[in-house]
Amino acid sequence: MHDFDAVIDRRGTSASKWDKYAGRDVLPFWVADMDFRTPDFILDALTQRIRHGIFGYTEVPAELIDAARARLADDYGWHVLPEWLVCIPGVVPGLNLACRAVGARGDSVLVPVPVYYPFLSAPGYAERVRIEVPLELIGARWEVPTEPLGRAMRSDTRLLLLCNPQNPTGRVYDRSELEAVADFCMRRGLVICSDEIHCALVLDADKRHVPIATLAPEVAARTITLIAATKAYNIPGLACGFAVIPDSDLRAAFTQARAGLVHGVGPLEYAAATAAYRDRSTWLASLVAYLRANRDRLQRCIARLPGVSMAHVEATCLAWIDVRALALDDPGAFFERHGLGLSIGEQFGGPGFVRFNFGCPRVTLEEGLSRFERAVESAKRG
Repeated sequence: MHDFDAVIDRRGTSASKWDKYAGRDVLPFWVADMDFRTPDFILDALTQRIRHGIFGYTEVPAELIDAARARLADDYGWHVLPEWLVCIPGVVPGLNLACRAVGARGDSVLVPVPVYYPFLSAPGYAERVRIEVPLELIGARWEVPTEPLGRAMRSDTRLLLLCNPQNPTGRVYDRSELEAVADFCMRRGLVICSDEIHCALVLDADKRHVPIATLAPEVAARTITLIAATKAYNIPGLACGFAVIPDSDLRAAFTQARAGLVHGVGPLEYAAATAAYRDRSTWLASLVAYLRANRDRLQRCIARLPGVSMAHVEATCLAWIDVRALALDDPGAFFERHGLGLSIGEQFGGPGFVRFNFGCPRVTLEEGLSRFERAVESAKRG
């Protein structure tokens, strides 16, 4: 049995999610950090490693490489060679390294928005020019529009940053959508950097995550895929991920970009990631079922409130809520006054929206929804 209803008090543990509102009656639903206990098989792996008693500089363990490769093969039929895997301390460094590895200073990078905010800062840190292209809301689906991408790109565009499953909209791009994006990039000689960190948190039974690099060998040759077990297994503080880069020249450029800049990963992070990739228990399926029920509860709440809406969330634990009709001057401050800590849309390139993290025990969600309803009612009263 997996008790996702258990409420664990994270206050006073230097938890970024909770310490942001220390001393205030504000429930945090902002950062993508779930409030569930880490599964026992990861805690056991950490305990075993701690008992060794020495934590020196550590190379990437062969068993971690084997576990990651086996998981990719089992889940997606993706047979990755060991040398394709470049271990990195999380996906965010991977985004920044990709921007440094592809093209030259002054070149441009295509970034569909709204998107996880490190996508917006990474090009600038690499002295590249960010070109934002809005996703299109078609019915109830946020889609990547290839025609606007073509109009927006410049002669010096070298890279497209893709987020799939998409954060913050919760989309899982289907094969035909990914083929359209890949075809666009192949015809224009672009490299794709695809953040796929939420790949294991697909909530809809009829949806399946497709790594874009698996579409064709020529797509794989121009793709940097960023993966990590940290979101699905709720261990973001144990940052360990991989850049999967089949092409040797692209991989060499990526590796060179990290020289002297991005440090290695520690032994506890390696232990946790290995245990996560080795997991074949029912824990993850139970988590996904719990998140699905939370999503459904949130969607029912939003559907009956005037002035707010959200598209269906297919994956992640994050809801992208449209509050533009409430005409709020400062949505973040407004909801904080009503006891809710939400991520504001401007951070993601989507003003007038808020992001709500429903990765929490049901009792916490219910209190959050009650506060959200009261806040919306207050806004409608003026």
